[in-house]
Amino acid sequence: MRILLLNQYFPPDTSATAKMAQTVVDALSSLHEVIVLCGRPSYDPTQRRPWRLWQSESVDKVRILRVGSSTFPRFKMLQRVLNYLSYTGLAVPIALFLRCDLVLAMTDPPFAGIAGAWVAALKRKPYVYNIRDLYPDMALGGSLVRPGLLSRIWERMHRWALRRATRVIVLGQDMQARIVRKSVPPSRVVVVRDGVDLPPSDVPLRLNGDVIRKIRGDFPFVILHAGNLGFYGDWNTLLEAAKLLAADDVQLVFVGDGAQRSALQAKANGAHNIRFLDFFPASQIPSVLAAPDMHVITILEGLDGVVVPSKMYGILAAGKPIVAVAPTATDAATLGAKQGFSCCVPPGDTQGLVALLRRLSREPAEVERMSRAARAAAPDYDRFSELQKFVQVVEEARLA
Repeated sequence: MRILLLNQYFPPDTSATAKMAQTVVDALSSLHEVIVLCGRPSYDPTQRRPWRLWQSESVDKVRILRVGSSTFPRFKMLQRVLNYLSYTGLAVPIALFLRCDLVLAMTDPPFAGIAGAWVAALKRKPYVYNIRDLYPDMALGGSLVRPGLLSRIWERMHRWALRRATRVIVLGQDMQARIVRKSVPPSRVVVVRDGVDLPPSDVPLRLNGDVIRKIRGDFPFVILHAGNLGFYGDWNTLLEAAKLLAADDVQLVFVGDGAQRSALQAKANGAHNIRFLDFFPASQIPSVLAAPDMHVITILEGLDGVVVPSKMYGILAAGKPIVAVAPTATDAATLGAKQGFSCCVPPGDTQGLVALLRRLSREPAEVERMSRAARAAAPDYDRFSELQKFVQVVEEARLA
């Protein structure tokens, strides 16, 4: 069949959704024709494109249409919104004239799911909505949008889009539960995880000792948060707990960047056991994941099912346990408790986190047990299997 994919970001954009869109397109195009309707590269792109009302390029069975959206840097919200609006304003009319058998939308821009539902309704085609981040819940939870008329209209339109969808593909069970609470039939909401590319079991993994030493420093017990430092994490609990663990030689390391990094560095106030490092090259990710004793995944109270950190699967493949500073309903907590690879501390429980990390830093056998559980759980989240499931859901949606 011919599938029309709506998502603003697509390589050479470097956002997470651009990379995942490429992965999904690769899986779908092995069996079907795919038309990608995206914008001009604007998210830290590796290449730029000159302005045209639209541009077309083809790779095998994939046709990529780039509309002439604005390309302001993503760091200022107003300019980013202009990118969103210019993309939507150009993409929706063009989509109506493209022949397809099914419409598939992701969540860039944040109202792409609504736009995709309108396109599918007007074309009278099945609609698959792949939710990467849940809006407007995320915008409200991160105080990007205030509760009021705008958020109520946005939520009402989003619920209509969810009900219009033939299938809704979500990243985890916590997100599935939240979507079902929005009066969407459970049979339409399918969990397809991002998963991880598992390394070959018969090939030794080569790690970079310099990267590991740079992360660990001289500390015997290291906790690592690797990824975006955005609004969704309970950073205060992490920082306060780390300060109280300084005398225990427990180190907290942040690898990454984001809107909250400067504020977090200021709050760390020069604590010797709290360090901030920039992202490492992609080729060094296995070494970064292997460096600490444990990883941290953190989600604020009320954002379970809104944000689903897919980095969890790479952590498991690295054979590392997880401390989830997050609501108990998040997948990192529920799956971790079931399979034994994580411990959970509720957001805001600084003393509970201190007690847990202090105990684990003194019980290497328990940390090793959790590491074995992580390695044992990793094959359950193989990316290839999850992509096959994604393709199957899309194919079945056409017949539903």
